[in-house]
Amino acid sequence: MKWQEFSSYINGLGADTPLGRIVSIRAENNAEVLKEFTPEQRRIRNEYRRKIAGQKSNKDVDKALDQIKQAFIAMQ
Repeated sequence: MKWQEFSSYINGLGADTPLGRIVSIRAENNAEVLKEFTPEQRRIRNEYRRKIAGQKSNKDVDKALDQIKQAFIAMQ
């Protein structure tokens, strides 16, 4: 199965399915909704975010550091 086909199946999952619930928990960014998360929902989201944070490429890190450097230079 090609990625495009697989992706279309995943995108079609409703929030009422177990996988759909996990995806919606991982993707949630609304502060008001996050306040209402159960401890289990927080655990699921936090585990995913830690995993994603560890997957940043060196190029991404270098770019972020350069942006910070430029911000400090601009403050002078």
